[in-house]
Amino acid sequence: MSQAHADTHDRSHYYVPHGSRWPVIASVALFATMLGFASWLNEFSFGRPLFFAGLAGLALILFKWFADVITESMRGYYNKQVDTSFRMGMVWFIFSEVMFFAAFFGALFYTRQFAMPWLGGTGDGVMTNALLWPGFSSSWPSNGPAAMGGSFQTVPAWGLPLLNTLILLSSGVTVTIAHHALKAGHRKALLLFLGLTILLGCAFLYFQAHEYIEAYRELNLTMGSGIYGSTFFMLTGFHGAHVTLGTIMLAIIWLRCLKGHFSKDDHFAFEAVAWYWHFVDVVWLGLFLFVYVL
Repeated sequence: MSQAHADTHDRSHYYVPHGSRWPVIASVALFATMLGFASWLNEFSFGRPLFFAGLAGLALILFKWFADVITESMRGYYNKQVDTSFRMGMVWFIFSEVMFFAAFFGALFYTRQFAMPWLGGTGDGVMTNALLWPGFSSSWPSNGPAAMGGSFQTVPAWGLPLLNTLILLSSGVTVTIAHHALKAGHRKALLLFLGLTILLGCAFLYFQAHEYIEAYRELNLTMGSGIYGSTFFMLTGFHGAHVTLGTIMLAIIWLRCLKGHFSKDDHFAFEAVAWYWHFVDVVWLGLFLFVYVL
């Protein structure tokens, strides 16, 4: 859209963005990333390079896509109707993420409350135990009656997981302080506390990576450690991916704040990322309780 069009744009009309090529290209890059990751896990030679190529392509596409949206916002294309649409879109996106994690937590609860007791001969599982796994006594954590992956140890809840819990809770406080600073017009405090939030997010990811290395090398806890290993890495791994995405979004918002974007009354992009970050915090509390503690 031309600059002349931007200068004469009527904010009373609902802005419909021009046709964009980014969604299609991003879908291709995302498919390549996931195909490469799956192939890497299955030890195909092309998996690792395809994963990183897809990831790099996706990052470049998102950079360009974000730039287009930011440009539209700064040129004044959006009005209250568009703002409402953005808010509804973010609410539904977070709801879809809630359902995403609900499915994974559901798998964990079903395994612990139903599948394992049945295999161990409790209640309605007497015949299941007698016919399939005689002598198996169920307990949690477990790698199942087949003892897949061999014996393992669990990650102690009161070590790195507790530290990461404190880090994420602290990051929720700092992003809230940053939000209040933005609404009060205190730009230095905004940049300071938003920057602290980003650093806390990076610290969380560092300690989680350290935890994974220790789990593999010292505890023999891997994705192949039966049902416990698969649910543990599925839940904590996808949460870590969400923390990574949230940290990247926070960094983008910090750069925009540094450039003087957003005002006290018009800063939905900041609010959307803050909503997402609080969602990540809440999910981690559930993870810490049901995966590490109980």
